Amino acid sequence: MLMNRVLAATLTVFLCFFVYLLFTTASGAYILWSLDELIAGIILATIIGLVSFKRLVKRDLRMANPLRWILALAYFLGPFLFSMAKANLDVAYRVITGKIKPGIVKISPDLKTDLGITLFANSITLTPGTLSVDVDEETNELYVHWINVKELHPTSQQVAGSFEKWVRRIAE
Repeated sequence: MLMNRVLAATLTVFLCFFVYLLFTTASGAYILWSLDELIAGIILATIIGLVSFKRLVKRDLRMANPLRWILALAYFLGPFLFSMAKANLDVAYRVITGKIKPGIVKISPDLKTDLGITLFANSITLTPGTLSVDVDEETNELYVHWINVKELHPTSQQVAGSFEKWVRRIAE
């Protein structure tokens, strides 16, 4: 089990370094990266790997499964992107017409893990017209500022569409 965690931390280091290289491409004078940038990238990636190793020792390796990453990518490029585009059009319509009925509503997603609640809350916040305000840590209820409150006690389906279903597949 420890070997799996070490492997996961090592993969995290390489993944972080790869992402760092992507973000700093062509920053060097004669080659794609300067020596200083490469050293900084190795140091930062190693620090992130060590921090994640400490967290991996305490937790399970659920998100180390590549299938969950593929599901996450499918979620972000599919339903999430579509919902975000639809919400942009809805917010633009409401701004132009003035048909806004804002308010804070409480929803109770059926999510158990911290990662699930966090991913769900962030998905809501990134969607125009909604903003996650607070989470009740004991009951996992989420308070959301919504631009168009239709009813006093909406379901998470009404506020966030299929986000909860996708987050459950990815994080739980």
